[in-house]
Formats: sequence, C-alpha cells, structure tokens
Amino acid sequence: MRLLMLGGTEFVGRAVTDAALERDWEVTVFHRGHHAPPPGVRVLTGDRTGGREGLAALADHRGDWDLVVDTWSGVPTAVRDSARLLADRAGHCTYVSSRSVYAYPAPAGLDEDGPLVTGASPDEGGGAGDVPYDRAKRGGELAALDAFGDRALLARAGLIIGPGENIGRLPWWLTRIARGGPVIAPGPRTAGLQYIDARDLASWLLDAAAAGLHGAYNTVSRPGHATLGELLDACVRVTGSGAELRWTDPDTLLAAGVEPWTGLPIWLPPGELYDAMYAGGHGRAEAAGLRCRPVGETVAATWSWLCGRGGTAPQRPDRPAVGLDPRLEAKLLAL
Repeated sequence: MRLLMLGGTEFVGRAVTDAALERDWEVTVFHRGHHAPPPGVRVLTGDRTGGREGLAALADHRGDWDLVVDTWSGVPTAVRDSARLLADRAGHCTYVSSRSVYAYPAPAGLDEDGPLVTGASPDEGGGAGDVPYDRAKRGGELAALDAFGDRALLARAGLIIGPGENIGRLPWWLTRIARGGPVIAPGPRTAGLQYIDARDLASWLLDAAAAGLHGAYNTVSRPGHATLGELLDACVRVTGSGAELRWTDPDTLLAAGVEPWTGLPIWLPPGELYDAMYAGGHGRAEAAGLRCRPVGETVAATWSWLCGRGGTAPQRPDRPAVGLDPRLEAKLLAL
C-alpha cells in the first residue's frame, strides 16, 4: 500500500505513519517541516494554509497513492483544497474527525446517525480567522466527502491518549503523580471513560482503509472500557511514586473553581457533557474490527515515552496548557 500522510510527525499522524511503516507500506509525509518525520518516509514540504503555493510540492509530485490520511483540525478550507487536489490521485481518503461534530447535547448512546452541528461548510475560514472546533471538524468531513464521495472514511474519535500526546492530558497526570505525595483525584473513582489509544486508532484506520470502508464511524472504546480510578491507579503504579490519591467529590471541586477537562484533565462531572463525551455509541467501529488495549498498557507506554523525552511532553501551540494550579490543589488538600 502507498500512503500519503498529511502531517505525520506528531501524535495521531505519527502513530499512523509508524503503523504503516511497520506494515512495510510505502509512506509519503507532507508537512510544514516543524518536526522531524520518522526515517524511511518520502518527505514533501508545504503549508496547507498557503493556498496553491502551499500545496505546490503535492501538486508537482509525480505519482499517486492508495490512501491519504488527514488529521487537520483547523479551518476546513485546508482540507477542501488538498482533497480536491488529491481526489484523482488517491484511491481512498480517511479524515480523522471528532465526535464534537454531533449537535450538543449528544445523549448517551448516540450513534453515527445522530444530528450534526449546523452551519459548517468546507469553505469556512478561508482567510477569515479561526473556526470553532466542532464546525471545523464537520467542515473537514464535508470537504472530504465532496472530493472523495464513497471513497471517504470519517473517523469520529473522542478522547485520544497514548504515547506522543501533545495535548497534555495524560502526561500531566503522570508528571503530577510522579512527584508523589497527596494528589487531588476527581471523584467518583468508578466513573467510566470512553477513549482510544492513538496506536489502536492508527491500526484500525489502516485496516479500514485497506478494506475500503467508507462513511462515519465513532472510533472510541466502549463506554467504561476503563474507569478514572483504574487510569490513575495505573499512573501511580508505573511511576512508582507511591502518590496518595485523595478522591474528592465533584461538587467540592466545582465549588472551588476547578475546571473540568482542563483544570483536572480527562475528568468530567456527571451531566450532559459527560454523556456526550464518555457514553457515545461505539458498536459500528467495534463490528468493523476496532479493538482497544487495556488502560494499563496505554499508561505504561506513555510513561516510558515521556521518560525518554526527559519528562517533558510536547505541547501543541494552538491548545492551552492543562492542569491544576498548585495553589488551588494545596487549598483543596487542606480541606
């Protein structure tokens, strides 16, 4: 198989690139040159936000591909322009989207036929600034569908964790727990999580594309694949820190001003947002072969990767840093 990876140097894109190389696929990476691609790939350099000039390396390249994978999360025009350029040169397109494309609030169990956000367009954001994340991802879907039709696969992921994470959620927990001592843990510890390891997502994307699957798939684990307690216990175990998890009631955390999802990463209190994020329909992707490894494996591999980097995770410049302010944590621990 010949793969064109748009990106391919960080997190999900890198996981896809690595998985394809492990299969001895021929891989071409098109990226801006900000990070080194893995050895063994053909490299094309350009900036998708630069219009035709930014895509010149793709346009001038001789050859075609069996599959193009796109993880773009910015303005949809970038997906539109590259998809139109590649529609006659790639046999299949996989666009890594998000379950954020569903109209909020998305009830528990919502599958791929649920109502979608309104107002999204593949033409949105052309030089007009930022586009809200939900509309950006839906606009990207529409762009892929417009160019590739029934040769387009839309992988609607939720929370993605694992080695290479450049958002900071699981790395923050690992780093904080590694320091040891009492650690505020957001209750209840039995709260179920729904997520996917980037490596499991990458493997499924390649299998699905090779099989010619198309349309939308919620690429997440079953709800409750792991609990928050299991994830944080694994963090304590792999770091060997002996940290003491102080499980704290959600109402106490909210009253103290702790921001769900960002202040304490991954945590969401019960309610609409929890149902939308952690209780979505997953059956279609599972029936199509999606398998998710145990949470302990994901945590251990992420810790190993983080230690190999000297303990500091990369941070996407377009995403804010996450984590609880130490002063607020100290105040909560004193209660």
